Amino acid sequence: MDIVVAEDLYLLRDGIVRLLESFGHRVVATATTGPETFDVLVTRRPDVAIVDVRMPPTQKDEGLRAALEARRVVPGLPVLILSQHVEQLYARELLADRAGGVGYLLKESVFDADQFLDALDRVASGGTAMDPAVIARLLTATPPAARLGELTERERDILALMAEGLSNAAIGKRLFLSEGTISKYTTSTFAKLGITDDIDSNRRVLAVLTYLNAPWG
Repeated sequence: MDIVVAEDLYLLRDGIVRLLESFGHRVVATATTGPETFDVLVTRRPDVAIVDVRMPPTQKDEGLRAALEARRVVPGLPVLILSQHVEQLYARELLADRAGGVGYLLKESVFDADQFLDALDRVASGGTAMDPAVIARLLTATPPAARLGELTERERDILALMAEGLSNAAIGKRLFLSEGTISKYTTSTFAKLGITDDIDSNRRVLAVLTYLNAPWG
């Protein structure tokens, strides 16, 4: 894959580049500021971009803003956002256009090469990849009284794993259930959430967006 890495910390940026290249990927460009990130993304249009949330000049959320603006110019541009801390808002904003091809991981996940590269592959293929820490924070809150409150405990468990970006097969392995059983649960979950889109990948994004937009806590 052709990849852009936008990270202002040299050691982390260099480490990510070396990791990607060791697995046969090609880093076509790097960026160290928000404006530079936007320019590189819209001109190079990589297979996937890895972007730090906080970047110069103000070290706030320039990276995220640059990625979101680039996706408006290049719809569906796959972007994996890295963050030092869990911010539910970031996940919601990434999923807001419902186009898929987005991920949100804590930076510490980079040190688990298998997890990091799996998330990168999912995002590049148009799926979603949400850090388990984001999902764990949501699960510790009080469930909402809206449609999510109609879900069974098993359906909520499956929706949480779906939010991480796992496929039905992967969810089945995690919960020791058959893929067919997981498919039945996801179908009932979509129905309860009022999601009737015929394209399964879009329904999954909509379900995750519903989950992350819920009034938790």
